[in-house]
Amino acid sequence: MLLLNGDQVRQALPVADAHRVVAEVMRRYSGGDVVQPVRTVLGAGDSSLLGVMPCHVSGDPDTGYGLKAVLHAPGNTARGLPTHVGMVVVFDPETAQPLALIDGASVTALRTAAASAVATEALAAPDAGDLALIGAGTQARSHLLALREIRTLRRVRLWNRGSQRAEEFVAWARERAGVEVELTATPADALRGADLVCTTVDTVEPVVRAADLAQGVHVNAVGSSVPGKRELDAAAVASCTVFVDSREGAQRESSEIAAPVEEGLVPADRPLTEIGEVLLGKHPGRTAPAERTLYKSLGMAAQDVASGFAVVRAARRLGLGTEVDFSC
Repeated sequence: MLLLNGDQVRQALPVADAHRVVAEVMRRYSGGDVVQPVRTVLGAGDSSLLGVMPCHVSGDPDTGYGLKAVLHAPGNTARGLPTHVGMVVVFDPETAQPLALIDGASVTALRTAAASAVATEALAAPDAGDLALIGAGTQARSHLLALREIRTLRRVRLWNRGSQRAEEFVAWARERAGVEVELTATPADALRGADLVCTTVDTVEPVVRAADLAQGVHVNAVGSSVPGKRELDAAAVASCTVFVDSREGAQRESSEIAAPVEEGLVPADRPLTEIGEVLLGKHPGRTAPAERTLYKSLGMAAQDVASGFAVVRAARRLGLGTEVDFSC
């Protein structure tokens, strides 16, 4: 079995490769080639959560069974540690032996940003390049790197609750991504006139209002991934054409999807189109220049598992990781 840490994952799976892997597995999911139950989430009474997500990806001889187990530990922010800690496990498609144990936080960051890049490529206006980032954590960094690959970014503005992390982000973006980032005092200041938006904050109280969103904007909402959390208020969601990674998962787990229905702003049978359906040509995606589009990301085990198999293939080719004998 191959053991791979976060640095090795990032070395094995560059942003552009992650984009291709995630796009393909989203096609397969919407095309019926993925068996994936809705994830099991366990809470122990505090703010921590454990999510366990198994799945099987077919349609490729190099993929198969795998799972992700991830712990959400909000207190890790104060410790200087990632808030999402876990692992991805993939199994040999022929022998069923454990093939690899992979750092889950790095896979999550890569595949989440890659999925947003896929959605942006499919839904955003072709000339979109004024980016607003809400949040300055790991996901904001991975999203800047991913979107830089598919769009020419004319301007990048950032809002974050804490000034220190925001300033660290600006310095990182200049050095690592070669991008100048402007800090703003409020979310509305960051959003004003932006035609691309990525929200990456873990919050109960929404920080994005309908009045703050420009006409024709595309929004990737990734920070609120469990019931009870929302980055966009109900009116903002209602003003957008909504796309999701998994229709079943969004209907069961997303408060952002549920809130506009509960507040009577949209009908309960409002269509939720999967990004995979757009990629397969089953839905046109954006239909008008002024249309607001929203990709509500909850993440899917299939994205993690497909990325895990891709990481293993590349790591073996590059000689990365540590092999351990897991046989009896």
